[in-house]
Amino acid sequence: MNPLRITHRETPAGPLLRLSGDLDFDQAPELRRQVDQLDLRPGQCLVVDVSGLEFCDSSGITAFLTARQRALEARADVALSAVPANLLRVLTLVGLDRVFTLLPAGGDPARPTGQDTR
Repeated sequence: MNPLRITHRETPAGPLLRLSGDLDFDQAPELRRQVDQLDLRPGQCLVVDVSGLEFCDSSGITAFLTARQRALEARADVALSAVPANLLRVLTLVGLDRVFTLLPAGGDPARPTGQDTR
């Protein structure tokens, strides 16, 4: 098991969370806690860079959905950036590739690529 590491920085578009390690049942509460502490404002976009994720289970997917709900409540948007192929496959199977804005690595939230990331 690789512990989840989350780094946070502010960008002109909004907060950026970079995840690495495993996002599983034991680690998902930490992501939810950090998202809850963000100062999201209307019109911003929370970008979650998942390029460093080595594993993501259903608890991790639920944490992404919780982050999306938090963003929507703040009248902000959320995007997943640099989604690894294995996670993209899961998101696609359950239809979440249509729910989340998907960005390439280092992507600009103003220019989502959507399904072009496959």
